[in-house]
Amino acid sequence: MTEKQVLIPGPDHPITVTPAHATVTVRLGGRVIAKTDDALVLQESTYPAAYYLPLDAVDPDVLEPSTHQTYCPFKGDASYYSLRQGETFSENAVWSYVAPYDAVAEIAGHVAFYPDRVDITAG
Repeated sequence: MTEKQVLIPGPDHPITVTPAHATVTVRLGGRVIAKTDDALVLQESTYPAAYYLPLDAVDPDVLEPSTHQTYCPFKGDASYYSLRQGETFSENAVWSYVAPYDAVAEIAGHVAFYPDRVDITAG
């Protein structure tokens, strides 16, 4: 078994996690499926910022656990959820780091959404 590479954020690959200081709303097919004043913003290197919402801010009726998993050497193992609302199904649209690495420990208990699968607004 090969050990997973673990990398520490730094000047060449910075990662910051900060409070969103806004109400973040997520809609699927026009319906609000998540809304919170406690979202976090994760900014990783040159990637677009991602909102991480507390899992308990998401309507549990739309979440379907997935077997899909990915690995990030900066954040750890990611698990996924698919979204289902009526006839709308979006596979692996939500990810979570259940036990993130120390550098991003704040995102534990939070989920993020692919912005091309849902409508995310902050204001």
